[in-house]
Amino acid sequence: QVQLQESGPGLVKPSQTLSLTCTVSGVTITTTHYAWSWIRQPPGKGPEWMGTIGYDGNTYYSPSLKSRTSISRDTSKNQFSLQLSSVTPDDTAVYYCATHYCAGSWCDNPYDYWGRGTQVTVSS
Repeated sequence: QVQLQESGPGLVKPSQTLSLTCTVSGVTITTTHYAWSWIRQPPGKGPEWMGTIGYDGNTYYSPSLKSRTSISRDTSKNQFSLQLSSVTPDDTAVYYCATHYCAGSWCDNPYDYWGRGTQVTVSS
């Protein structure tokens, strides 16, 4: 069974860096054609795709967040992580990790598996 679990601090101070980790079980994150993504949903808003790291380690970011977003992976731990720098209260959201199959530029829609999400609040 494929499972994803987000972890990290639930409270981050403004101007600091938000850091979350997604731990994956049931499938190796280097499995060919699987893409590993971070999505967030602010209160009262729809979901927002933040970025993706492919099975080959290539990264892709939302244009609106690219300048302060970094996604990385630790293949030895079967984990991938999100870092969002210079956070403000507008970054308060539920953050999800998710995965789907992407062959070239084609991806399954919707995502195949999701974590349960983790609330992150940006506040001083």
